[in-house]
Amino acid sequence: MPDAARPPRHVLILGGTTEARRLAAALTPEPAGAPGPAPAPECALRVTTSLAGRVAAPRLPAGEVRIGGFGGPEGLARWLREHAVDALIDATHPFADTISHNAALAAATAHVPLLAVRRPGWVPGPGDAWHQVTSLDEAAAALPALGTRVFLTTGRMGLSHFAHLTGLWFLVRSVDAPEPPHPPRMEVLLDRGPFTVEGERALLRAHRIDVLVTKDSGAAATAAKLTAAREAGVPVVVVRRPPVPDGVPVVEEPEAAAEWLRGLFSAADSH
Repeated sequence: MPDAARPPRHVLILGGTTEARRLAAALTPEPAGAPGPAPAPECALRVTTSLAGRVAAPRLPAGEVRIGGFGGPEGLARWLREHAVDALIDATHPFADTISHNAALAAATAHVPLLAVRRPGWVPGPGDAWHQVTSLDEAAAALPALGTRVFLTTGRMGLSHFAHLTGLWFLVRSVDAPEPPHPPRMEVLLDRGPFTVEGERALLRAHRIDVLVTKDSGAAATAAKLTAAREAGVPVVVVRRPPVPDGVPVVEEPEAAAEWLRGLFSAADSH
């Protein structure tokens, strides 16, 4: 049974993803019958989600929200101590490797248990013409041999890697408008998933796309473009995701993260 005299366990979620919002909703008291995974620990919880602040109008999760950076691993470790955080969940985007490494260092420094939530990556299927690379620079180097009209879906922050490709035309899709440097021949499409296969088919046709560039972000919300590209015979340059820092346990779903928290806090209560 929860100890009424003990302050609520404090969970910090490094968020910005669907998985982070689902976990925050599951850990925040909701009316009976609310959708989502079952609440994890049988004790009072204080849930804070941290957002990087790179999107102008982010989808806010349940519970407390802070926006902005921490000031590197030292700043995050200090925040963990000052706010008495009992568990840290890294549920950031699979390509947010800087904050993931900062989280690993900070958790070790502050002696706070850390878990990473990473959705499964995409896997090529029959008919896919994938060209897998390890960086945006490698993706840019591969493009001239593959096509001239590029559908670029890697986000607005990495456009500088493609700015030198003056002979190619780019359709860039992002949530917020990109800033220079970026390719000189470019059209920007401001949109946010989830996207449909029918919509992606129409997009490829309307813009005469002959090569797609994407990061292996996983999840179904943005996977429709891969199906549309396969059907149209359009090659896809796929940037592989960086690995999770060594020693950090990983789960794929918010439900598993909730279960991990239950075990963590139950074990602590038994001592």
